[in-house]
Amino acid sequence: MIPGETINSGAAKRCPTCECDVGSALRVCRSAAGYYIGTTCDCGPYSRESGYYHSQEAAEEALKQGGYERKTGFTG
Repeated sequence: MIPGETINSGAAKRCPTCECDVGSALRVCRSAAGYYIGTTCDCGPYSRESGYYHSQEAAEEALKQGGYERKTGFTG
């Protein structure tokens, strides 16, 4: 991970394109690679704060428990 790539590593908490506040709106998101914990803004996906999960339920549980971190590969 590159410093500033995620909110947790210093990315702006305000989208530079649409200027909406994305800093505290963590949620379960989905991409072609799987489910992840991240943020979105009016423009679309903004940051991926976690690794990928095979299921929405696993990602939701990690978000609820606070037990997520950015890794390569799949978790849960």
